[in-house]
Amino acid sequence: MSKNTLNLQQLNSKMLSMNALRNMTAPGAGWVNAVRLAIGMSMRQLANRLSITRQSVLDIERREKSGSITLKSLKDVANALDMEFVYGFVPKGGTMERLIEKKAREKATEIVMRASNTMKLENQENSRQRIEKAIEERTEELINTMPKILWE
Repeated sequence: MSKNTLNLQQLNSKMLSMNALRNMTAPGAGWVNAVRLAIGMSMRQLANRLSITRQSVLDIERREKSGSITLKSLKDVANALDMEFVYGFVPKGGTMERLIEKKAREKATEIVMRASNTMKLENQENSRQRIEKAIEERTEELINTMPKILWE
């Protein structure tokens, strides 16, 4: 097993545990505001825990809602709220393998169809079955080698 394969499997395992969070949306006013209000903490109290002003807490809540807050700020606030800040990525296809396969198939189709169109112009067109087989073969090759062109 290659180092890349092992890294991919370990990363995928971590991501799968976060998959259930995929459809979770943040509260309308943001997590900081929602948690603070849910536990009955005032802006002043949170400000004191963070050693900042009440106005700075208001700014943090605004920046979170707008999506311009930093990860460090969120970690600091979570710590002040006696919580853990959780951060990660989840592949849109569900797993890293599906993501890679999708990209490999797209790239393989592009490569095979470019060659097929050239052959067509030279009156050497392949059958649809041969084209599909070539796409499958190229997809497998791209998955196995994972060249950087996969992400272009």
